[in-house]
Amino acid sequence: MMEIFAHRGAAQAARENTVAAFLAARELGADGVELDVHLSADGVAVVHHDADVPGKGPISDLSVMELPAWLPSLAEALEACRPLRVNIEIKGDPTSATKREDLLVSEVAMAISVHEEPAGIVVSSFSLTAIDALHSYAPGVATALLVEPADDAMAALERSREHGHSGLHPFFLSVDEALMRAARTSAIAVRTWTVDDPGRVVALAELGVDAVITNDVAIALAALGRF
Repeated sequence: MMEIFAHRGAAQAARENTVAAFLAARELGADGVELDVHLSADGVAVVHHDADVPGKGPISDLSVMELPAWLPSLAEALEACRPLRVNIEIKGDPTSATKREDLLVSEVAMAISVHEEPAGIVVSSFSLTAIDALHSYAPGVATALLVEPADDAMAALERSREHGHSGLHPFFLSVDEALMRAARTSAIAVRTWTVDDPGRVVALAELGVDAVITNDVAIALAALGRF
């Protein structure tokens, strides 16, 4: 059965990437939640999509105490998501040094290590070095390479296989029968983003996609006959 992941939580019901959005995704019947992480100035993995917080500035310049109350730490988010599966996207900051990326990866690995359900977590990133590092910190945690729409998904699948990653997260228009055949041959799970059209949800399920990430959990579930 293809899984349905709520993109940044149920963002139609609550502010995205917040505890409220994650709880709402669970209430809607999502199988999982997709969320994004950055590193605060004092070295805490926190959940937010953009590198900056409106009205506050870059997360990398702000301590946890300086962040808005609605912006959760990764630990708080994981607790709110239980028992759902969680896709943690490690966000890249073009202005940050490699050392900060590694610190973020290590913080993510630490948060997962104390979580009660680590088997339900997958860590993804557009940065191959980030998921390579996560794999070294936490070899048992599933990792996946995100693929930009303009990039070659088949080539990305081969890079994932060579680096020992168990997942590929391409843009939904990049998914076709050839990619799915190659993914099955390599035992690589394909979770695609961001799918809001019910017809497309059904088509991807028929192709054998493992999961879709969607902004509208209710519509995706209804498309699959899961009410």
